[in-house]
Amino acid sequence: MKVEDLRNTAWRFNERLRFIAKRGEILEEEYEPVVREIIKKVKQEGDRAIMEYTEKFDGIKLTKDTMEIPYEELENAYNEIEEDVRSALEIACERIRRFHELQKEKGFFLEESGTILGMKITPIERVGVYVPGGKASYPSTVLMNVVPAIVAGVEEVIMVSPKPNRYTLASAFIAGVSRVYQIGGAQAIAGLAYGTEMIPKVDKIVGPGNIYVAVAKKLLFGVVDIDMIAGPSEILIISDGSCDPAWIAADLLSQAEHDELAGAFMVTTDERHALNVKEELKRLMENFPRKDIAQKSVERFGTIFLVDDLYKACEVANYIAPEHLEVLTQDPFSLLPYIKHAGAIFLGRLSTEALGDYILGPNHTLPTGGTARFFSPLGVYDFIKRSSVMYVSKEGFDRLAELTESIAKAEGLFAHYTSVKIRREV
Repeated sequence: MKVEDLRNTAWRFNERLRFIAKRGEILEEEYEPVVREIIKKVKQEGDRAIMEYTEKFDGIKLTKDTMEIPYEELENAYNEIEEDVRSALEIACERIRRFHELQKEKGFFLEESGTILGMKITPIERVGVYVPGGKASYPSTVLMNVVPAIVAGVEEVIMVSPKPNRYTLASAFIAGVSRVYQIGGAQAIAGLAYGTEMIPKVDKIVGPGNIYVAVAKKLLFGVVDIDMIAGPSEILIISDGSCDPAWIAADLLSQAEHDELAGAFMVTTDERHALNVKEELKRLMENFPRKDIAQKSVERFGTIFLVDDLYKACEVANYIAPEHLEVLTQDPFSLLPYIKHAGAIFLGRLSTEALGDYILGPNHTLPTGGTARFFSPLGVYDFIKRSSVMYVSKEGFDRLAELTESIAKAEGLFAHYTSVKIRREV
């Protein structure tokens, strides 16, 4: 892990900081040609291409009969998992549901002088949910992506996941998934976007994944809607030196263990604290079960930034715009007004990101790679459409017709002008 001292350098011009801020672009350049080829082949060959890529990348030989997992297997998995895990998943599902119920939108109607204007809220009909499954199993991701869709009123939720284990399948049963396919990667995204003989075409694809999944979603946006460009996971921790270095090291590892391309960053005002965290990180990784993955992540992107004060720390955080931001300071709420860009903000030493991943309730599907500057966490609002509704009476038409004609003439659109004028002549 690199330690960069920004106290005597303008942070916005620091080479390391700029490298990290452009991490999404760097990764896309490397993987886009491969993903384009996968998408092209799936579009042309459908299920055959998906089965070929599944065998190549995941080592699973599928047939059209085995691509979809029977619903009975979901129920069996639910009954077979340990009682404490099943209970925890059900409680998490309920907490997630309660939080997302508060996000539901209502339509409205406004009546004024012969017009009725409104907005109609309609759920998306069919949604595809991507659940990672290559390097680990993510039953929590099933809940976080499916529950908001169900709360929004989505009729059919299609889940894809490479090598889903019994916990992932049990979560799909708890959350209310409609169908599950054991496929993953860019080929699964393409299958959902275009539809195949076996896989229904969906209206929107949500859910996090590796860089192949993130690039595929970006390239297919327009063919299908997407939630965000969610690539490798990342965390940034602001610390004033008051938190135990071992706690911080563990939190950094909690993201580094996801993926070799994950990001683990820290910003602090205390040089001794920075070195202690670096040593704790090294110590924890010695006997770490996922050491190979975490070590590659830390070596590529892992960085501790030293700054003059906590306000400068917030500037660095805003520049990086991390997926997860932990504020582990003595007075974390005092910094909240200065934080502009982060997918999820965890305030206080006990608010470890892991709690947010599983049980707190807010969604853990978050923008990565700096896209927290303009994307939001997944929510009920991602699974609805808004339609404008307009009714015009004779009174309203008479009041607005001449004004409309004036604007239409100014724009030079004669048919627009005529469509109003012809009604005035009745």
